[in-house]
Amino acid sequence: MKDFFAILRRFVPPYKRYLALNIFFNILAAFLTLFSFALIVPILEMLFKIKEASYSYMASGDASLKDVVVNNFYYYTQMTMENYGATATLALLAAALVVMTAFKTGATYAASYFITPLRNGIVRDLRNFVYDKITTLPMGFFTSERKGDVMARMSGDVAEIENSIMSSLDMMFKNPVMIIVCLSMMLFISWQLTIFVFILLPIVGVVMGRVGKRLKRTSFEGQTQWGVLMANIEETLGGLRIIKAFNAEDKVKNRFHAENEVFYRLSNRVARRQALAHPMSEFLGTAAIAIILWFGGSLILSGHSSMNAASFIYYMVIFYSMINPAKDLSKAMYSIQKGLASMERVDKILSADNPIKSPDNPKNLPREAAIKLENVSFSYDGTTQVLSDINLDIPAGATIALVGQSGSGKSTLADLIPRFYDPTKGKVTIDGVDIRELAVADLRSLMGNVNQEAILFNDTIFNNIAFGVESATMEEVRVAAKIANADDFIMATEQQYQTCIGDRGCRLSGGQRQRLSIARAILKNPAILILDEATSALDSESEHLVQQALDRLMANRTTLVIAHRLSTIRNADLICVLHEGRIVETGTHDQLLEAGAKGFYRRLVEMQQVSAN
Repeated sequence: MKDFFAILRRFVPPYKRYLALNIFFNILAAFLTLFSFALIVPILEMLFKIKEASYSYMASGDASLKDVVVNNFYYYTQMTMENYGATATLALLAAALVVMTAFKTGATYAASYFITPLRNGIVRDLRNFVYDKITTLPMGFFTSERKGDVMARMSGDVAEIENSIMSSLDMMFKNPVMIIVCLSMMLFISWQLTIFVFILLPIVGVVMGRVGKRLKRTSFEGQTQWGVLMANIEETLGGLRIIKAFNAEDKVKNRFHAENEVFYRLSNRVARRQALAHPMSEFLGTAAIAIILWFGGSLILSGHSSMNAASFIYYMVIFYSMINPAKDLSKAMYSIQKGLASMERVDKILSADNPIKSPDNPKNLPREAAIKLENVSFSYDGTTQVLSDINLDIPAGATIALVGQSGSGKSTLADLIPRFYDPTKGKVTIDGVDIRELAVADLRSLMGNVNQEAILFNDTIFNNIAFGVESATMEEVRVAAKIANADDFIMATEQQYQTCIGDRGCRLSGGQRQRLSIARAILKNPAILILDEATSALDSESEHLVQQALDRLMANRTTLVIAHRLSTIRNADLICVLHEGRIVETGTHDQLLEAGAKGFYRRLVEMQQVSAN
């Protein structure tokens, strides 16, 4: 259970007040339960003539506290019988039982009332922590993790933690209190019999603990398989067009059915082990009662115990009242073991290290935007080099184009500038300042990105353009849209700038989505612009409109262009040709064409049938 308490130490501190109140009312409810049961003893002994005795008032200094309390309770009960009769005394005891039960149930409700904000608050905080962590993790984390599995951890695993660990908190704080109070009272009544109980209960705990450990292991496998299913669903939804185009419906169905069958079998194992908790605890509890009944009865019959028959009945009532909390506690422990498996998976996100960190004392932002890469090398896994010994100067205000075959390292090089990744060797500087010496947020505030795939959100056009610019006005947004050649089609929509564009902008054409991305970059007004094949997926007419918008956006900015269509970079100040992670040629369009028939750039131009003139 150390993992469970480790979770509490991490998440409970903001809710200490609720926890303290819950424990207080649980203790109060436990004591009220015991004292309400204590009223059974005088009913058995005095009203039904099980015990004939005469009592006198005893002062506190005459005997032990136990003897004083018991004696005076019987004394007042006897006086009540003498003055008002047995029937009135029975009615008075019954009324006292009702009152104490009312207080007990009120205390029980108060305990649940105060544990609720703690339980739900921890789940809320956990969701926030996971989401916040995901937004701050580097891009490299998601190259090794499947997006569907990450989604499964955020949804299914957090829900499992809520349904198992958090829903068991009340039982985990209430039942141990009840068990401790009951055991204390049992020790108070008969220490010999209670020592026997102390020997018996750990044996029961060991049996149930072993089953619980197996449940945790199986639950971890089940939650991992659930992540596989979620990843499969996410991939299917994202690639549905290709699946249908290649008639691969049966292939993906069979794959999903096979993975779902594995999850089905694991779920059966988990459910069966969890279902074992109640019957096992009931059987072991009944066996324990039978053994204690035999042992306690033997003590009384042999005369080796200070208990009489009525006290033994009260002892058994207390022990039996402890059985249900013990069973609930065992069920809670089973449930918690299941939730701990999910917590392990969630913790993989929470404990993930983020190497992209701001320095403790960041330097001020550069005034210009001259970029330099010095002896830069990079690999994703530490073995395969993606970039090797890159040296590149990008003067402030210049437009530099990166070209090359797919996989040559163009996008990776561009990702190093906003620190989506850090180079494994060398450094990237802006105006001579290593970007690792700048605050990450300040560095990225210098930059605007327009990618090949326009990344938009299921929101209004206004909010998509103003994304990341909190104080943007409608006038500023519309000016940016006009520069991006987007205002005309926006005004033609039903609600204009308040039109919702759907998931990833699905209600817009590719050219319209790209122009919104450009408008978003224009509104940010960045000093450095990164264009990653921004026109490669567009038709000729859309490309013309988008290229016009890009030309306006690139004016007077330091621009890094990743180009697939070489016709779009003729006017670049410098073209860098990458091949297998190295810069193999640099120059202007005309200079590279003069490099000879065997030049990499010339071959790329000839492949695209671009006129040398």
